[in-house]
Amino acid sequence: MRINLTKKEIINSLYMQIGFSKKISEGLLEDILNIIVGNLKKYKKIKLSNFGTFSLRSKKSRLGRNPKTKEKKIISERNVVLFKPSRDFKDYINSYEKI
Repeated sequence: MRINLTKKEIINSLYMQIGFSKKISEGLLEDILNIIVGNLKKYKKIKLSNFGTFSLRSKKSRLGRNPKTKEKKIISERNVVLFKPSRDFKDYINSYEKI
C-alpha cells in the first residue's frame, strides 16, 4: 500500500505544530525545498545531517523498447536523483515495532 504525502499536508502540519500562518508555513516549506534543489543542482551532492545524502547521477542515452508494442526507441540522456539514508535515519526507522 502506497501513501502519498502532499505539500499541503506538510504545510498543515507546520501550521498546527509550530503555529505559523498557513502562508508563512507554505513559504517556509518552499524555501527549504528550493535550497535543497538549488544546492543539488549546483554541487551534485548534498548531505542533510542525521537524515541522508541526495546526489545526482548522469545516465547516458541508451536503446530501450516499449514492452507493449516492441518498438525500439532511444532513451535520452538525463540526470537522476539518488537518496542514501544516514545510519541515524535507518536506526530511527528500525527502532519502532512493525505495524
